[in-house]
Amino acid sequence: MDSNGSDTALLRARSASPLRSTASDGLKIVVVGGFGVGKTTLVGSVSEIRPLSTEETMTKAGEGVDDLTGVAEKRSTTVAFDFGRITLDDRHVLYLFGAPGQERFWFLWDRLFAGALGAVVLVDTRRLAESWYAIDRLEQHGTPFIVARNNFGGPEHSLAEVRAALDLPEHVPLIDCDARDRDSGKQVLIGLVRHIQQLAQRALDEETP
Repeated sequence: MDSNGSDTALLRARSASPLRSTASDGLKIVVVGGFGVGKTTLVGSVSEIRPLSTEETMTKAGEGVDDLTGVAEKRSTTVAFDFGRITLDDRHVLYLFGAPGQERFWFLWDRLFAGALGAVVLVDTRRLAESWYAIDRLEQHGTPFIVARNNFGGPEHSLAEVRAALDLPEHVPLIDCDARDRDSGKQVLIGLVRHIQQLAQRALDEETP
């Protein structure tokens, strides 16, 4: 894409929620990360339709199972996936799937990754260790991804420090975001689309004699 303006136009959510009759190509994006990092919030903030959420109220059954460090106030959790949608143009539609963050639901991730164009790994710097599994699974699947640090406030760490802590390769984009903010969420998706385009162009260049 040539500019921020064209990128933003590409990902502008349409005011009308019905899917256009001309839509023929669905592009699947997965938002993944640890428990309580803001995946449901991100999907909901950018979706042009009311997002489908499979959240359930947390109960005492999760005590001793779910790590609530940094998210002690959390009262609900995704048990299958969140779903949202953005119309890119007359033909292309972006489908967003938010993966459940609790470890006991990680077995669902591989199914969600199947057929995905790319993924966003959302991280909370208070609980970085929960992001390693997501990054490892995406690398094993060969799914293009970027990492977005959701800003919760608290101690500040530079992006360079976060990259080092995650042992993230330099070619993988790492950006800041606020999952509650629609424009910030759009920039995350724009960053992922750009990254996918760059990888595709690089592969094409390598194939060209």
